[in-house]
Amino acid sequence: MLNIKFIRENPEVIKQGCRAKQVEVDIDKLLELDGKKREHLKEIERLRAEQNKLGRDQIKEAQEIKNKIKTLEPELNELDRTINSLILQIPNLPLKDVPPGEDESNNIELKKEGTSPQFNFPVKDYLEIAESLDLIDVRRAAKITGTRFGFLRNEAVLLEFALINLAFDTLTKEGFIPIISPVMLKPEMAKGMGYPEQFDGEEAYYIEKDNLFLIGTSEQSMGAMHANETFAEKDLPKRYVGFSTCFRREAGSYGKDTKGIFRVHQFDKVEMFSFSKPEDSRKEHQFLLKMEENLMKKLKISYRLLQMCTGDLGFPAAAKYDIEAWMPSENRYRETHSTSNCTDFQSRRLNIRYKKKDGSLDFVHTLNGTAFAVGRTLIAIIENYQQKDGSVKVPKILQKYLKFKTVS
Repeated sequence: MLNIKFIRENPEVIKQGCRAKQVEVDIDKLLELDGKKREHLKEIERLRAEQNKLGRDQIKEAQEIKNKIKTLEPELNELDRTINSLILQIPNLPLKDVPPGEDESNNIELKKEGTSPQFNFPVKDYLEIAESLDLIDVRRAAKITGTRFGFLRNEAVLLEFALINLAFDTLTKEGFIPIISPVMLKPEMAKGMGYPEQFDGEEAYYIEKDNLFLIGTSEQSMGAMHANETFAEKDLPKRYVGFSTCFRREAGSYGKDTKGIFRVHQFDKVEMFSFSKPEDSRKEHQFLLKMEENLMKKLKISYRLLQMCTGDLGFPAAAKYDIEAWMPSENRYRETHSTSNCTDFQSRRLNIRYKKKDGSLDFVHTLNGTAFAVGRTLIAIIENYQQKDGSVKVPKILQKYLKFKTVS
């Protein structure tokens, strides 16, 4: 949510930011309504001042003023609702160093890390390997739930918990507080995180009877956790690492990755979330990115780092990076991680502030980053560690959590 004062003073900046994110909001209408609201406020204040000057014997005049105020107040409330509705449609503005672009084709590749494995045998895709080793069962999952679901079985289950342990061991040493978050959100909390707007209301699962959203990632629970609270400056940054099952309709991915578990409706994820001082959020963003890269390097999986362009940022993000892991069967990189700086966009909606040493208050900045999207990380492991005999080696870093070094 953007500050109305900032919108008034920088309408062209707001319009440009909306165009960059390809979001249509009538800023001129918003400013027109804001002007009317301020006129109503001035008139109400004038009438109240006039009312206060009246003597006790001027009952008729006082009643007339009271009636005028009663007429103006509902109009003021309606203006306020309309203005807030329009403000909530405005996405977070991209930071100045975000590259311009319309979609993912305009994202900037910053670097590649690691060496892609070389195989002296025909490469298989993860699903063929996983089904032969009884690790993933999409056929039975489809029987009981429909498409875009899967059972993890046998060693795949244990590998998931090994990945979770690796993430929590790594991140708690860096001061992250471990969290297992609720998987449902009140609408006002979902709205505070920019969740429904980010997905145009089509991506989120909503339970009408209970008036609750299912989370698309645990960052939505962790970010809303401190709604209407105030941090002490000394307690920032406040970092969390959360595990949850997540739910997405994948409404915009018709025909994409329909086989297997790469793009599913339900998946498990370990997520990082940070509340920081505004002046530290860029540095904090780089820190979360460093944590993501460290985890990928521990797995020894080749990846590339992308900086997202303005058109591929997402609704609440002001800046974003993606990590894509090498997938041998596709001979290309696929997204496994992202990290976003949402500045004070979410904290304004949720009223999350911090108290400075001088006693003044300001809104915190919020940031998020993937530790492991478990399903996609398992895919990357299976493909990159596949062996000629159809088995899969376990990355060395995970072996301490398991009783096996090879899945065969």
